[in-house]
Amino acid sequence: MSESESPISQEEVSSQHHSNSEEQCKADGSSTAPEPETKGLSAAQQDVLERCLHALTHAKNDSHILAALLLITRLCPANQLDRETLHRVFEAVGFNLPARLLVTAIRGSEGSGLPPEELLSLGTALLAALSTDLDMATHPQLLSTIPLLLGLLENGIADSQKQTQHNSASQTNNSEESCPNGNSTSCDTDTEHNTGEDVPESSLGEGVDGVQPPASKLDEALAADCYQVLSTVCSLPRGPDQLLSRGAVPALCRAVLKKQTLSHEKGLPLLAHLLSSNIRERVWSKHQSELLSLLATISQNFSQAPNQDRLDLCSSVPQFLPPPTAEPLTKELQDSVSSLWASLRPLVQGKLSIDHLGPVLVLSACLLDLCGWEPTGSPKFCCLLVNRACVEVRMLLEEPPGTQLSAQQQNTLTACYRIMEAAMEQACTQGSNPSPAQPETAIAGLSLQQSRQVLGVLEEAFSAVIYYLQQVDSSSYDDPFLFATFRSLCAWLAEETSCLKEEVTALLPFLIGYAKHHLQKGKDKGLADWMSKLSVSDGSQTGTWSGENALRYLLPALCHLSAEEGPRKVLLSLDTPALLVHFLNRGWEVLRTQSGKTVKRDPSLETACSALLNFAVTEPDRVRTDSCFASLEAMLSEALPVLIHKTRLLVLAANCCTLGLMIGRLKSASKGPVESGSGPRRFFSCALRFLLGALQPGEKGGQARLSPVWEPYWDEVSELWRLGLQALGGCVNAQPWITALAREDGWLQNTLSLLESSSSLPDPHSQHALEEALCAFAHQCPLCRQDIRKSTKRDGRSSLHGMKELKD
Repeated sequence: MSESESPISQEEVSSQHHSNSEEQCKADGSSTAPEPETKGLSAAQQDVLERCLHALTHAKNDSHILAALLLITRLCPANQLDRETLHRVFEAVGFNLPARLLVTAIRGSEGSGLPPEELLSLGTALLAALSTDLDMATHPQLLSTIPLLLGLLENGIADSQKQTQHNSASQTNNSEESCPNGNSTSCDTDTEHNTGEDVPESSLGEGVDGVQPPASKLDEALAADCYQVLSTVCSLPRGPDQLLSRGAVPALCRAVLKKQTLSHEKGLPLLAHLLSSNIRERVWSKHQSELLSLLATISQNFSQAPNQDRLDLCSSVPQFLPPPTAEPLTKELQDSVSSLWASLRPLVQGKLSIDHLGPVLVLSACLLDLCGWEPTGSPKFCCLLVNRACVEVRMLLEEPPGTQLSAQQQNTLTACYRIMEAAMEQACTQGSNPSPAQPETAIAGLSLQQSRQVLGVLEEAFSAVIYYLQQVDSSSYDDPFLFATFRSLCAWLAEETSCLKEEVTALLPFLIGYAKHHLQKGKDKGLADWMSKLSVSDGSQTGTWSGENALRYLLPALCHLSAEEGPRKVLLSLDTPALLVHFLNRGWEVLRTQSGKTVKRDPSLETACSALLNFAVTEPDRVRTDSCFASLEAMLSEALPVLIHKTRLLVLAANCCTLGLMIGRLKSASKGPVESGSGPRRFFSCALRFLLGALQPGEKGGQARLSPVWEPYWDEVSELWRLGLQALGGCVNAQPWITALAREDGWLQNTLSLLESSSSLPDPHSQHALEEALCAFAHQCPLCRQDIRKSTKRDGRSSLHGMKELKD
């Protein structure tokens, strides 16, 4: 340390402090500075402050600097210093001095002449004061002190000294060399955050029994200064990232578990802020062990709290739950969730006020998102939970038109929607699907009677949802809560369309109009931000929220509704086929840019094809006259030749192939020859090749087998394959030129060879579909008929001899 930076003695600081205190007393007429009544200083205080600042800027060594700073910090709290004064202090001392004070105190250097507590108090007070200016809070040198502050909050003074003895030199270099003294670096700041407010207290993170606090705790004022710096940094646009990269999460977790000073008054809310920000998934991925330990403590304290306190804590717990994931749950997480459910059950079963019911339902929905129904409780309790959610939906949504929902009510309703969705997945399949649901999501032991009861209350709740949506006009289409309500109804319609059929049909103009609005608008950052902050996350939809999401949610319902005459007529009047074709075109533009491992299956495109297939089967006149179907044909002719070579997209290829063939059967015969390389010829050539690839000869003349490429998807595409063959027969009858293409491309000969070498096909339905297609070829083309007859006369044991219609 240079002469100008020599350690200061206690006597010198005391003398300087006493001398300036006397001057201050003369100015104020009292022995101590009076507490300011407002944020501004009195004239006498301002005079003393000016003399201290003058002494600070003309100080010859550290001793004088420290004496002036001690007086400034005692004269005026950091939040009472204006921006100009803060910059004057910064220009005089920079960030080097507070960083050196922290390092010297943690090292335990005896040459400083001051006890570590004094050094730490002054250093943290300086940092807290400077951090109140958001420009300074982004300064690299201030950010470099964060690990030191975290070490103090986690370990106290004595333990921090032991821990940093071996690396304090490197920390000193980092703090002194990270940026030239006095050079402030500007960053984008978020001025909307109030960094000076105290964070509300919470008892969630009180240490568990057996975890003893450290021998040396921090003074509350010192800890508050440390948290002031961290909270200010956290409030900045890149603040959460800055804290994450500097080890804030594990340090704060351990501070809470050790019951360190202000750890749950300020440390726990700071953690909650980090876990609620856009870095949530990264935080859990990087520090899962520490966060699960913290969650275990939170769940234990939650279970031990009296009922009234537990109700108050329900709104805080969801912030500390991990995001839903497809990964298997750890035993530690399962134990914590089970403990939380055990404490929640009495609350759900009890009488709750409106203010308390919302947080209870939100926490219940978050736990359902995380672990499904298995740890929730008995079937009776699960039914009660669903009932409470449905009643709350009716209570809030059946209000007279024009009633505004508060933000808290909207948050409660989104939780109710998720509980209802989880319930409908069980109740709607209980009677129709004999196979058990996934173990982690199933309500074990749910009886048929209970399923009917659940369906009854769900129907009443969604009747209220429909009533609410009927009141909406287009000016509200960008309301994020409306999106959540729309999504919930779509989830219901995807599972159940037999209930409320008239009401749903009447609501179709809104549903289609809303989907069109968002598809045309594209990405909505406001909507995406709101959905990402929902207390109930959507585990089934990951990635960035975009305008396509509205239509994606509606597609399963459209697939069901387009198969029924009444709703289908309404959908046609709303030009729904054109909307679906537009969606398919957009999806194809994305898929065509993917290759290799980047190819991703998009089930929504397959569902859109299914809905269009319903129109193609039931509305032939509309298909012949609507220009959107001509556009669809062109897109299919371009897409199918590419899709048949992408194994991961085989289901989409089957949809496109069948849809194109169903449209092709409605076309009139071509008057002239179909040119080679034209769209129709290219499509049918690929369709023939695709349909042929599903089967291969069996061993030693046995039953034909599924090809290895098709076998994993057969349950999804078998019906499409059979329908495609039937449609192929219709295409041959409408466009006889296809028979020549089938002979030229070898489809007919290869199909006959497959049938000759196999005793049967995998199932009778497939054999009938193939027989129907071959009959069409035989009827339209003499050469094809001749080839088929030759094959049927060869081996009497082949599958061809089971096709009686071919012998006629």
